[in-house]
Amino acid sequence: MLSRDELLKSIEELENRIQYKFKDKNNLILALTHSSYANEYKNEKLISNERLEFLGDSVLSVIVSENIYRNYGHLSEGEMTKFRANVVCEASLEHCALNLNIGKYLLLGKGEELTGGRTRTSILSDAMEALIGAIYIDGGLECAREFVLRQMKKFIVDSINGEIFMDYKTQLQEMIQKHNDQKVSYEIIEEKGPDHNKIFVSQVKLDDKVIGIGEGRTKKEAEQMAAKNFLEKNK
Repeated sequence: MLSRDELLKSIEELENRIQYKFKDKNNLILALTHSSYANEYKNEKLISNERLEFLGDSVLSVIVSENIYRNYGHLSEGEMTKFRANVVCEASLEHCALNLNIGKYLLLGKGEELTGGRTRTSILSDAMEALIGAIYIDGGLECAREFVLRQMKKFIVDSINGEIFMDYKTQLQEMIQKHNDQKVSYEIIEEKGPDHNKIFVSQVKLDDKVIGIGEGRTKKEAEQMAAKNFLEKNK
């Protein structure tokens, strides 16, 4: 398991990979600190990357939205929304994290380490969002924009060209909208396991009818799996 001291030694290597030098290295360390690690070392009062993930999610959405708006003036609001969803989804974020080998540098708790956390989709995609948030905090919007577009410009182009598919929740929404005006909603119905290794169970409903159930390491992943559950039953 990678320790905090070992991470400090390998920061330069990671900065070379992401092509950004942090003014405050603690921003980068925070982005790589999973909740399982923070929980395992509670006596050190460590903070996990969850707040940075929240911020990075919004920063990513703004950057991708602006790029699509400025460069594809022929697209309608609905089309822009659809293409953005293709780019800011878990699969795209995971691909970027794998390309940068982010998993190697994550600070994980022992349990998460043993169960394959370094390659888990939800952890990698969340870490990618946290990294975007960390770069934004450390260097501002322009630095974050340069990083995001360097890593994700291909996904934007591929999305516009119809070469990547929508995430499951977007696919489900599109399917429902074609046939009726019923409302799609998601609800977390169960949380299983300890805080550092929690599993969320989500159900997706069409108006008041449950149409799919899924599990995931995050609420977002559980919702995606619930939508996938419905789509696979209705191919």
